[in-house]
Amino acid sequence: MSDIDQFLDKLWLQQGVSQHTIAAYKSDLSHFQNWLASRNQRLEQASREDIVSYLGVRREQGIKSRSQARLLSSLRKYFGYLLRTQLRADDPTAHLQSPKLPASLPKSISEADVTALLQAPVTNTALGLRDKAMLELLYATGLRVSELVGLKMSEVSLRQGVVRVVGKGNKERLVPMGEEALYALEQYLRYGRPELMQNATDVVFLSQRSQQMTRQTFWHRIRIYALQAGLPENISPHRLRHAFATHLLNHGADLRALQMLLGHSDIATTQIYTQVAKARLKQLHEQHHPRG
Repeated sequence: MSDIDQFLDKLWLQQGVSQHTIAAYKSDLSHFQNWLASRNQRLEQASREDIVSYLGVRREQGIKSRSQARLLSSLRKYFGYLLRTQLRADDPTAHLQSPKLPASLPKSISEADVTALLQAPVTNTALGLRDKAMLELLYATGLRVSELVGLKMSEVSLRQGVVRVVGKGNKERLVPMGEEALYALEQYLRYGRPELMQNATDVVFLSQRSQQMTRQTFWHRIRIYALQAGLPENISPHRLRHAFATHLLNHGADLRALQMLLGHSDIATTQIYTQVAKARLKQLHEQHHPRG
């Protein structure tokens, strides 16, 4: 068994790393090993200069930043293992910096697809009323799914049309619901929730057992409605939160206001959505400007 295979076996046994990740590490290490062999050098004896040279070669070959970062991660894991097992006295990757990765755009869905999803629940049952209210509220407020399923009656004001959310870092924010979400929530609270409530509880959205819904259950419900609406199965609560943010920006929302609505502690987290908005503006310009 090769040194690489021994390392990967221990990695799998000790850390439960997936087979996909194992295969990626093996590919990265094997390619580096072959490159070193062409220079009459051994993998376990590679120096910092060898690694820097190899990363430069791969960059010239057109390797992307994410692949470069994964390659360096593979090397760090391997040489860290050699250091821990005392097969080496140093780690040649110790002071190497990973390439800066471009911020990935959040995956959103179109306004038409959101409308189709929101119209999917049949509201002649308590569960249908509940699911309709949850979907409308999620899209109208951009709540995290954990915030949505954990919402309490004491945190909802139908008169003012707002929900009070305690988010990450125990930070509280008030988020307006909008007319459609408010109506759907009123219908659920009047006709659906009493049917589901078998014992006294402050939880807004109840399961069939009169308990707080889990995130997994709500995720499953969204997948069902996505299929009914003819949408991809991978629509998730998180994508609806992204849709909330993206659609607000597309309609002229202020970035600071969006930060408050989403409950982001740092404006930099919210700024990624400006890339989405810019992409949308560029698309509109190309489609509708006479010289686009």
